[in-house]
Amino acid sequence: MRRRILLHCQNMTGVARALVAHSNQQRRATAVGCEPDPLIELGVIKWGRFRDGYPDILIDSLDHMIGADVVFLAAFDKPEVIFEQMSVIYALAEFCPHSFKILLPYFPTGTMERVDTEGQVATAATLAQMLSAVAPAGHGPVPLYIWDIHTLQNRHYFGPNITPRFKTGMHLLQNLIRSLPEVAICFPDYGAWNRFKVMFTRRDPQTYWDFIICRKARDPNDKDRRMVVIEEGDPRNKHVIMIDDLIHTGFTLIECGKVMRAAGAASVSLFATHGVMENESWKRFLDAGFEHVWITDSCPMTAQEVAGRDPFEVISLVPSIYDAIFDR
Repeated sequence: MRRRILLHCQNMTGVARALVAHSNQQRRATAVGCEPDPLIELGVIKWGRFRDGYPDILIDSLDHMIGADVVFLAAFDKPEVIFEQMSVIYALAEFCPHSFKILLPYFPTGTMERVDTEGQVATAATLAQMLSAVAPAGHGPVPLYIWDIHTLQNRHYFGPNITPRFKTGMHLLQNLIRSLPEVAICFPDYGAWNRFKVMFTRRDPQTYWDFIICRKARDPNDKDRRMVVIEEGDPRNKHVIMIDDLIHTGFTLIECGKVMRAAGAASVSLFATHGVMENESWKRFLDAGFEHVWITDSCPMTAQEVAGRDPFEVISLVPSIYDAIFDR
């Protein structure tokens, strides 16, 4: 059985260790007579820096990668760490692994995928081009797994050396709310509605939820201000759960929560796969009236900051990442 080696960036150390633990649990739970998944072996990268701040990196036991199934778990949650991780990705692909996969739970430039004004830069295309410069490894283009990318159009920015494969964390929310009574799913805008409606449509009597769709409209009392209004649906007496792919400043989502409560919602919660919340904007949610704010550990630094702080609950992507490692 080939070696399955998992390497990771510094910020993903906790997730990587949890993946190894999850792998061990899965093997113990495998029924007698079934072939268990290969062990996931945790590789070691020594992340150092020279005095001028540039990376000084050593991939330990690099010869072990030859002929192995190699996976790199990345986190581009800060611009300054992208260069060092790209350096590792290029090196791993060139060292003759049997197969190579890149796991990038959060694609950080995904919201900058188009140009609306002359001179504006589509940085999603830039990052995709950098990733596409990786050498083909294994049996063809390198699979790149991304969770809840902002728009599917991003797939067209990647070159032939990369095959983007899109996963979702929304099933984690489905498992959480399946037994909750009087739930309504709220989409804060039509973008969220278009991306996620299919995941919450009726499939059987036990998985039916009402929908609420919001949009931004001009404030009749202030022409320079836009306000959140309910376009469709009724939140009265419901546990309204707002969903989106990511949270940045949180202003729109907090405003949407106020609108839900003003319209008679019994309670309001929020789920977003990527809790970016840069510059400590997560603090805005501490007293914003949400019963739950669920995020995943796709942005590990923010997840560590909010862990244990009410109303935040961090749900791990580890089972989903594990399935990606084994092509499920």
